[in-house]
Amino acid sequence: MSLFNNPNAIANYLDGTIKRVPGLLALHRMSELLLAEVVPEDGRVLVLGAGGGMELKAFAEARPGWRLVGVDPSAPMLTLAAETLGALAPRVELIEGHIDAAPETAFDGAACLLTLHFLTPEERLHTLREVWRRLKPGAPLVVAHHSFDTTAKGKARWFNRLLAFASPTSTPDSNRNAAIAAMSEQLPVLAPDAEVELLEQAGFEGIELFYAAFTFRGWVAYRA
Repeated sequence: MSLFNNPNAIANYLDGTIKRVPGLLALHRMSELLLAEVVPEDGRVLVLGAGGGMELKAFAEARPGWRLVGVDPSAPMLTLAAETLGALAPRVELIEGHIDAAPETAFDGAACLLTLHFLTPEERLHTLREVWRRLKPGAPLVVAHHSFDTTAKGKARWFNRLLAFASPTSTPDSNRNAAIAAMSEQLPVLAPDAEVELLEQAGFEGIELFYAAFTFRGWVAYRA
């Protein structure tokens, strides 16, 4: 994910992500509410792919008693997360690395937003199993990322729609086609049924879809 070590990409990450992800701020709010159904007021929450810090900030503001741990493989993105958190930063432990770098702690809940679509199915399953292993029985996991019809026609249709949302002004066909080709190559997207199957293979149950916005889907699931 060299993109997340690119200074220009990082400088535009916050505004750009809000622009590209339909209902992003509402997604953060919904994720916090779903976690709060189970996570106690003084609960410990793991946030995987926490670079940028937007969901960390949303969770910290809404739930003053939560103890948050944010994990991300990009040091520059973690620096941005600390800047985004501002005065809230002392309440969050930031760790550079992937899921294997996360503490061997029994967390009360976990979130992984806009992250798993960068991983191969094998990497996703490993990640989900390691999250499962770090959760208390019955604890929730909230995930959201690209997931849609993965046929060639499906990818073209949905990426076109997403690009139209992110860029309301007309985009030349050559630029749009190049963007679709790049996203198709960089993102190992899975169809929704395959996403649910991976969650089940990792040991999660009670899986429910709670968010759907163009190419993005979000689920809440619970450790069995």
